[in-house]
Amino acid sequence: MSKDVNNYTTQSNSTPLPTEKRSKVRLIISGGGTGGHIFPAISIANAIKELCPDAEILFVGAEGRMEMQRVPDAGYRIIGLPVAGFDRKHLWKNFSVLLKLIRSQWKARSIIKEFRPQVAVGVGGYASGPTLKTAGIMGIPTLIQEQNSYAGVTNKLLAQKACKICVAYEGMEKFFPAEKIIMTGNPVRQNLLGHSILHADAVKYFGLNPERKTILILGGSLGARTINQTLTASLDVVRAHPDVQFIWQTGKIYIDQVRETITTATGEVVRNPHISTIPNLYVTDFIKDMANAYAAADLVISRAGAGSISEFCLLHKPVILVPSPNVAEDHQTKNALALADKDAAIYVKDVEAKDKLLPIALETISNPQKLKDLSENIARLALPNSATVIAKEVLKLITNPNHQLK
Repeated sequence: MSKDVNNYTTQSNSTPLPTEKRSKVRLIISGGGTGGHIFPAISIANAIKELCPDAEILFVGAEGRMEMQRVPDAGYRIIGLPVAGFDRKHLWKNFSVLLKLIRSQWKARSIIKEFRPQVAVGVGGYASGPTLKTAGIMGIPTLIQEQNSYAGVTNKLLAQKACKICVAYEGMEKFFPAEKIIMTGNPVRQNLLGHSILHADAVKYFGLNPERKTILILGGSLGARTINQTLTASLDVVRAHPDVQFIWQTGKIYIDQVRETITTATGEVVRNPHISTIPNLYVTDFIKDMANAYAAADLVISRAGAGSISEFCLLHKPVILVPSPNVAEDHQTKNALALADKDAAIYVKDVEAKDKLLPIALETISNPQKLKDLSENIARLALPNSATVIAKEVLKLITNPNHQLK
């Protein structure tokens, strides 16, 4: 076996089973780059394990990206490819990217030949392209999980050889062959579901007042510049509304800047890493317990990533969506409009956020009927058990355990 396959990264540092003792079910899950890709991938893997406990699952990600830590933390093995994203604004800078892509395809072929999966699953992100393309060429059945309402270039290309394409939005036949499409919804972090956390207890968890309305502000695991700049420029507005309180996840990139701004505004140094010197404001770089955060929130402000939207739908959360303009094909705007057109979310353009976001949020949080309508409308879009539905489709593709690789 190759060095890469023999040296899987695992939480337990366990050694892979010899080929002759491997389980009959073996599959690769490829993709990552952001939590929006990684969390669904892990949820699918967990669902497959529930249906088929002896399944052997190997993740293939991109070297240096978030999945190389998050996947082992979840207890799964992962190998990284030297793949990187294309610079769409400066095409002349892509020579090294092309070399990395070629190297990644060769490495993916080596991984597949050694691991011998019966199926490969792509969840989006840099690594899914070379892995799924190579798997298709080698005759491995493939399944794509497209999370957004607007399909990316990579998935549209991979769809040519894919056996099944799992989607979360209607109308995806404009991107993919209709006969391959299955409406499954997007898997979410499973630790968010099945909780009976009381709203008051969740608010107290963050050191806030359960008798006040609470706005949860999210920018993804890395943070959202526009949302953070909007809040830092509006601290006087936050302080002027003590009847409303805020839980603010800044992302690790912005936390120091935010704390400095709060210190300047209040004249007091922020000493506790999770509590600001403004009484109605809880600030942190990353919220580990999202179940409590969602339970505490009467209203959410967020980017419009597909995974986050699926969580809002399943948890029936009123939300204001501020799509990131820095994503491929502007798919977050299309995600947001898919909800806003059904009155299931409020859409605020990124360029208008500094002027409009906080006033709209404060107006919405003070309108119980608006909150109720948003909650009811977004709940209608929820597709529960997505991970299990996708897992069953993956296992259906495993028709020949002794599949001969090309």
